[in-house]
Amino acid sequence: MLLKGLATSVLLLGSYFSFSQFVDPFELVNSIYDEQSPVISPDGKTLYFTRANHPDNIGGTLDPGDIWYCNMMPDGKWSSPNNARKLNNNGWNGVLGFVGGSDAIYLASHYSNDSNKSKSQGIARSLKTTSGWSRPKNITIPYFRNTSKHHGGHIITDATIAVFSLETYDSKGGEDIYVCFNKGDGNWSEPKNLGNTINTKFQEFTPFLSADTQTLYFSTNGKGNGTDIFKSKRLDDSWTNWTEPEPEILLNTDGQELGMHKYGLKSVYTSTLNSDGYGDIKEFIFPDEVADSLITRIDTTKSIADNIWIVEKEPEIDDRLITLYGNTYNTKTNESIETSISLKSRDDKLITKVKSEMGSYALKIDAIGTYIVRVDAPGYVSHQEILELQSDQIRTLEKNVFLQPIEVGTTVNLKDVLFQQSKAEFLQSSFSELNLVVDFMKENPKVQIRLEGHTDNRGVAKYNIKLSKERVEAVKSYLVKKGISKKRITGKGYGGSRPIADNNDPKKRILNRRVEFTIVKN
Repeated sequence: MLLKGLATSVLLLGSYFSFSQFVDPFELVNSIYDEQSPVISPDGKTLYFTRANHPDNIGGTLDPGDIWYCNMMPDGKWSSPNNARKLNNNGWNGVLGFVGGSDAIYLASHYSNDSNKSKSQGIARSLKTTSGWSRPKNITIPYFRNTSKHHGGHIITDATIAVFSLETYDSKGGEDIYVCFNKGDGNWSEPKNLGNTINTKFQEFTPFLSADTQTLYFSTNGKGNGTDIFKSKRLDDSWTNWTEPEPEILLNTDGQELGMHKYGLKSVYTSTLNSDGYGDIKEFIFPDEVADSLITRIDTTKSIADNIWIVEKEPEIDDRLITLYGNTYNTKTNESIETSISLKSRDDKLITKVKSEMGSYALKIDAIGTYIVRVDAPGYVSHQEILELQSDQIRTLEKNVFLQPIEVGTTVNLKDVLFQQSKAEFLQSSFSELNLVVDFMKENPKVQIRLEGHTDNRGVAKYNIKLSKERVEAVKSYLVKKGISKKRITGKGYGGSRPIADNNDPKKRILNRRVEFTIVKN
């Protein structure tokens, strides 16, 4: 076997990689029908896939594909699947991915008001509710059109970029791979062809984009002898400049391979090898001994069991990165709202800023650090809190945020405005939230507020009232110094007469020591 370009440490493995003897996790999933486009939910508990021409599909045996789902069982197998009926019509239906955790699913389809195939094309989104998935809401992408019966695509976890397989206006042959960009506020760019390095005069389909958006995985019958999975690296921001695609030699066989999604060391995909003639779902997992490695060369004349595998160590990945995700809601109606999420360091330097796509967001951050998280939306009181992370053992963290609408009667607890004990002097950590109130007042010049100061019930009631008044005056004075008219601010101290938590519980008592403001005019 010819060895080329081995960059780092090399490991030779014999027949160890013959793990076809393992229990088939898809034993209850694969059938005589066509199983396509497998996608695993972010929590790892549910597998979604498309099944074609099944009699239980919305359109029966003529239905080109419904979304089905199954759950991971304790024995490591996936359960018998069920039709995800709310996510289907009698056209082709598939899952693009999840945004902001497992509760927001993106779909490769448009939906009409009944179960019939929609006359429009694009993508859609559904939210998980207590009664299951909500009715999908269509998202329009300009000039989105697919004349092929083959579908496929993937959306990354923060909903900023999606890749699709389309046969459309400027396709180079059959289906080509395209990219679309989320411009915010529900607006998307029109599909952009990825260019001649990726696309051929034949078919390219079922694309998957890595989390860092640098690596594209896709299937094609235009770069070899059959339909195989390839990967390519993006070289710049033009999205048309790519490295020459390389085959995924671990997965490709004499059958057809397509629809691969990667989850760390696991890949799930569809293959026709050793199936009933239609696609079956399969997976590949690197053993622990080579978990930090990639196979780079293989003698394709030998079987998997007899091969000598040459493994090249990959660059180390920063294990401290985690995904912060969640949803943003209207606190009164519990409806999802689109927001802007800013992440700053403790010294107020901007780290990153993303928009929640129809209320869902996701971003990668260091697992150890202190952050200021700010959430803004027009017509709502901005929310801000301090997030302290001290463990690199977690990979995901869910943070849902509820914003209060700007209307008379809305009360906002300034929980991070803190004072020195028994004094009306701010702690240094208070100024970030005080500045948030300043921004709010400047952005909403008609708003007038009433400040309210509160203490717990310890000590002399008369002194507590005096202290709460002084703290209200301290907040008012700060706002006025920052340019807010004192005519827009009134205030009162209530001492310990209006508790919101049990004063007998030391852990809860602190909640009663607070400053709030209530909108009295808008």
